[in-house]
Order: sequence, then structure tokens, then C-alpha cells
Amino acid sequence: MKRRHLLAAFASLAACRRSLKPRLNVFNWSDYAARDTVPAFERRHGVELRYAVYESNEEMLAKVFSGNSGWDIVFPASSLIGPMRENGLLSPIDRSQLPNLANLDPRFRHPPWDPQLEWCVPYMWGASGILYTRKLNPPPRRWADLWDPRLGGRITMLDDPPDAIGAALKKLGFPLNSTNPAELDAARAELLKQKPLVRAYLNAEARDQVVSGDLLAAQMWATTARQAMDAAPHLAFAYPEEGFSLYADCAVVLKESRRHELAHRFMNYLLEPETAAAVVTECLTATANAAAQRLLPPSLRDDPVLYPSPEVMNRGEWLQALPPAAQRLRDRIWTIVKSS
Repeated sequence: MKRRHLLAAFASLAACRRSLKPRLNVFNWSDYAARDTVPAFERRHGVELRYAVYESNEEMLAKVFSGNSGWDIVFPASSLIGPMRENGLLSPIDRSQLPNLANLDPRFRHPPWDPQLEWCVPYMWGASGILYTRKLNPPPRRWADLWDPRLGGRITMLDDPPDAIGAALKKLGFPLNSTNPAELDAARAELLKQKPLVRAYLNAEARDQVVSGDLLAAQMWATTARQAMDAAPHLAFAYPEEGFSLYADCAVVLKESRRHELAHRFMNYLLEPETAAAVVTECLTATANAAAQRLLPPSLRDDPVLYPSPEVMNRGEWLQALPPAAQRLRDRIWTIVKSS
């Protein structure tokens, strides 16, 4: 056999061997994995991971709602766990395959959205607030400050209905998870009043615009804001005085998955302190893993943006799943605001 034919045969054989490896399909938020998170798991278990990222819950849901998405694990916000379960999208968690659940912070071992962790594994968590340039004087301290005409055309709000509508509700003194039609209508009016000042509704994409100085302020998740502040010391972050949203992004196994055992191995791997700590150190996120938090350097472990004080946390409210009628009303409000 000629040398080139021999090499071609070996290449073909190698490709076949690669294709025989078990494969897991993971769809996660951006900036939620360190550079070696996926390769290390592949090396340890002799598997292949198809790993992709998204920027919003809506983007993820659009992919998986058909029940034939091809993904095994996704990471919805905690407020979506109930609705996804009710719509038959989730497979139950087998806790016997997850000994590293013991590493979770106590507040995430029995969370209100899934008290027995039957359907999800808390991964990262955070809150919404205001990222701003320090040259603003006075600095923004309240959601109401994002309605200030001096910021016209140089602010963004989150492209996330619970957070954007929630900011308007808190500005008015109403509960973040309000289902009251009159309160929600007042929030709609506030968002429409604010819209001429808003350049766009963006999530992580706004980070670079604030860093460059193109934006003066942005409603932003604390983890994304921390990444911006690490790149630009002239930026600061405020947890609004009126109150703010809290969320947790949780790993779930989709009902369509046929790789439950491998999915649990991956989730248990993410719960290892060293794995979670590496993600926090590289991506500047807030982990739900108490054992991992203890491994962090003090500059991260005690960071008031990622891990706010109990006094600040007392102003936060966990986003909740809402009754269908209230959710439909909020969906209509968001459509009106975005299209006006």
C-alpha cells in the first residue's frame, strides 16, 4: 500500500474512532465556562461535548420548546424551572448520581423554585443593577435615575422582560413579581416614557459599549457588570435603593435527552469545587457552590458586586414564575414597549 493511502486509512480510522465516542450536547449562557471546563471533562471521561452559548432565556426557549432541539443540558433562569416542568420539557434529577450537591451554598439546597432539587441544579446566580461611568455626578443610585434626560441616547436596558418590567415596577414602589393589572399597566407607561432615552435593549452586548464610553449607564446583570469593571476601572455598579431582581441559572436535563447518565456526570463535574472556582476566577461570575467560593482569592470571594452584603441582599427579590394570565399580560406589555 502506498504511503499516502496508508495515511488516508489511518485518518479514516481515527475519524471513525472519534465518532464512536459518547457525545453530550450542552447549551449554556455565555461566560459560564472557563477555557478548560469542557476539554477537561472530555479528557477525563473520553467523551465529546457539543457546547454552544446563548444570551437570553428567550433564545434558549425558542430552541428547546419543540422538544426536538438536540440539546441534553440547558441552563434556564430559576423562574423558568416551574413553567418548563409544567410544559413537559424537563427530566427529573437523580440525586443519587450527584454526590457533589453537598457543595452547594445552603441557600441553594432548598430553593423556593425547586425545594427538593428534583428538577434542577443551581449553577450560577446574580442580580440586576446599574453599571455606570464614574464621571456621572451625581451617580445613579435608583432605578429612577435611568429615567433622567441627561442620559438620553446613552443608556441601555436589559433585553429581558422580567428585569426591564421589574425595574419599572420597583421605580413605582410595586413588587417585582406583581400580577396586579393596574400596577403592570403603570409599569408599561413608565417604560414607554423612558424609551426615547434608551438606545437599545441589550444583555451582554452592552458591556463593551459601557467600557468604551459610548454608553454612560446600563441596566446590567451584576456578573456582566463585574466583567466590564475588570476591563475598565472608571466604571462602577449600584444595586438600586428601590430593590432589584435576584436570579439563579440552573442546569437541567431536557426530557428529550437520551444521555441521562452522561448528563448527570457533567452536572456533578460542574459541582466540583475546583471546576466551579475556575469558572468564577476566569469569567467573574457568582457561583452557587459554597465549597468553590472558599477556594477563591479574597478579591473575588469578598467582591461586593458578585457577593453583596446581607444588608444589600435584603433589598433583592427572587424572580418567580407567574400565573398564566399575568405572564400573558407581561408578554403583551413587552411587545408594546419593544415595537413602539
